[in-house]
Amino acid sequence: MAKLTESMTNVLEGDSMDQDVESPVAIHQPKLPKQARDDLPRHISRDRTKRKIQRYVRKDGKCNVHHGNVRETYRYLTDIFTTLVDLKWRFNLLIFVMVYTVTWLFFGMIWWLIAYIRGDMDHIEDPSWTPCVTNLNGFVSAFLFSIETETTIGYGYRVITDKCPEGIILLLIQSVLGSIVNAFMVGCMFVKISQPKKRAETLVFSTHAVISMRDGKLCLMFRVGDLRNSHIVEASIRAKLIKSKQTSEGEFIPLNQTDINVGYYTGDDRLFLVSPLIISHEINQQSPFWEISKAQLPKEELEIVVILEGMVEATGMTCQARSSYVTSEILWGYRFTPVLTLEDGFYEVDYNSFHETYETSTPSLSAKELAELATRAELPLSWSVSSKLNQHAELETEEEDKSVEEQTERNGNLDSI
Repeated sequence: MAKLTESMTNVLEGDSMDQDVESPVAIHQPKLPKQARDDLPRHISRDRTKRKIQRYVRKDGKCNVHHGNVRETYRYLTDIFTTLVDLKWRFNLLIFVMVYTVTWLFFGMIWWLIAYIRGDMDHIEDPSWTPCVTNLNGFVSAFLFSIETETTIGYGYRVITDKCPEGIILLLIQSVLGSIVNAFMVGCMFVKISQPKKRAETLVFSTHAVISMRDGKLCLMFRVGDLRNSHIVEASIRAKLIKSKQTSEGEFIPLNQTDINVGYYTGDDRLFLVSPLIISHEINQQSPFWEISKAQLPKEELEIVVILEGMVEATGMTCQARSSYVTSEILWGYRFTPVLTLEDGFYEVDYNSFHETYETSTPSLSAKELAELATRAELPLSWSVSSKLNQHAELETEEEDKSVEEQTERNGNLDSI
């Protein structure tokens, strides 16, 4: 009995060891590079724990993408102006102060060296000595003279003389370089201040997108508005669907972009954005939502990125505002609450109701299923008409045959007589 128990124990242990070896948890997968992991088929990633949907574009319009392992950093220096404009304000102001300070210190040091080499420091109290710069008695005074020269202040206390050719050359160089530095830094600050990014802050998108019926067709809709009285000129709207895709060749594209038609062929994508507008996308056979129903929508991992572009009326600069909608922000069977009312001589927009929606009667089927149901509803009608015509034709044929037979019988009877 003891031997039997030991043998059964060994067998069980052997089975458990075999199970541990064959278990997918015990198999150590080789570490793959990021690109190779991204190219894995979707059915492999579905076995993993479901992660929270990561936004490609945040609600405030900022792209949630970080550039890493950029080795060619010298390209940022080749376009130094754009690099400075793209920096944050604190770094931009720091560079602005540092550039002027370093320039003044550099030329102040040269002015002091010229005075030191010429011996002006040894003849400060000598009235018969003609220095390069009058009243320059140390590095601090040379630094102040550099500031006065580059900023063209000209207090008149420290003045360059005509007995110093090297000082005249240095004065020309500092004047030219100072003008270049002023133009570069002031231009950078002006562009930084007048950037149209702040104008995009007053372009608002609804917090939710809705799907409901419009003119007998299933449509995806969202609302845009402009809070300022100055309008956006040549405003246009675009929409992109961000969703993972696997090609027929097996390639996995993690962030595939598909265009969503919001009126490109009809011109409805060009907006006269005076009051809030509802942008509509008809879900037809060319739409990526053609086969998505109400029950299937929460299971989809997708994101809709909307882009509003136009020129600022005051400055003429191009402005772009962005937002996005994930699956949880798409409401099926809802419409937007009207915000425009007619007052005494003008129209008033109530932005308190800009994001509000109300529920409406909407079928839960996909647009494809609705189209199939409409087709099936039409087919029996055509079948009934054709069948009735066929039946009517058959009845007429049978009546003709009967009349012929009756005529034949009568003729036969007459012949017999």
